Amino acid sequence: MFYHRNLRRLVAVELKLGDFKPGDKGQMELYLGWLNRYERKEAPIGLILCAGKRQETVELPNLERSGIKVYAYWTEALSKSEMERKLHEAVRHARARLKLDPP
Repeated sequence: MFYHRNLRRLVAVELKLGDFKPGDKGQMELYLGWLNRYERKEAPIGLILCAGKRQETVELPNLERSGIKVYAYWTEALSKSEMERKLHEAVRHARARLKLDPP
């Protein structure tokens, strides 16, 4: 549990050793519900750190509405070519989202 001074919100952080699963959303919603009820000043934010994630598994549960973010961490260093591939993939994904979201 952290407090973000600029956002003035509590941030619940959960570290998962495996890949993100849809049930992880429910668990984080339970934590955020408790914080919202007993510690609320502003709506809390949930952050789930996972060893891996599939984009579809993260998008389908509609996490944005819940105030939950999911990020993958690397368990070992990537090669330069793999790092470049992931960077280009992230840029393509961001550009696609910008085209979908109205200005």
